[in-house]
Amino acid sequence: MLHPSYSDLINVVNSDVEPGEHPIIQSRYSIVIATAKRARQLIAGEEPLVETDSNKPLSIAVEELAERKVKIVSEDDSPEDEIPEDEIRE
Repeated sequence: MLHPSYSDLINVVNSDVEPGEHPIIQSRYSIVIATAKRARQLIAGEEPLVETDSNKPLSIAVEELAERKVKIVSEDDSPEDEIPEDEIRE
């Protein structure tokens, strides 16, 4: 079993959300998807952001999330929605 629990990870991710705002992560499914994406990045060659005894990409991804080394952004805040500065016309 991986530690921390899903509930702990959800609380860590949502700890920066202001009262009255929608939480970034609302379900276990969202945590699973986020850690799987990070694990794929690690498999593809990204460097781990935490020191750990584990060499398993998923375990490393969970630890990075728990230590707040990786930030999950909502779809509304994704960089794909942003317009690069050089394309902004005044």
